[in-house]
Amino acid sequence: MSVNHNYLFVYGTLLKDFDSYMAKFLETKSEFIGTGYFNGKLYEILWYPGAVLSDNPNDKVFGHIFKILDTEKTFKALDDYEGIGDTGEHANEYKRVLIDAYISENELVKTWVYIYNLPTEQLKLIPSGKYV
Repeated sequence: MSVNHNYLFVYGTLLKDFDSYMAKFLETKSEFIGTGYFNGKLYEILWYPGAVLSDNPNDKVFGHIFKILDTEKTFKALDDYEGIGDTGEHANEYKRVLIDAYISENELVKTWVYIYNLPTEQLKLIPSGKYV
């Protein structure tokens, strides 16, 4: 298991090959490691998803894992994009947490992920755990 904390798990608008400015930004600031999943639930927020962690091993959110090359600058830009902090249009919408994600059934990696930080009761669950 990697103890390096410069990995990022993405599951929505930052996915590899997603047609967004920030997905392209991430692609230039990181190295694609592969696909994976973590134990969580995926919800439809607006035109983008939000995930929350789950203790149920059957709840899986699928996505991509990247190795961030310049962590300080890249995470600052991504934190702003994800609404980290109490300023901006989507203040405190997400929080960045360090989790264990699976690259394969038995290979774990410590990675950062942006977790939805608001109530999910009124949101539509994406049962497949896949955004696209």
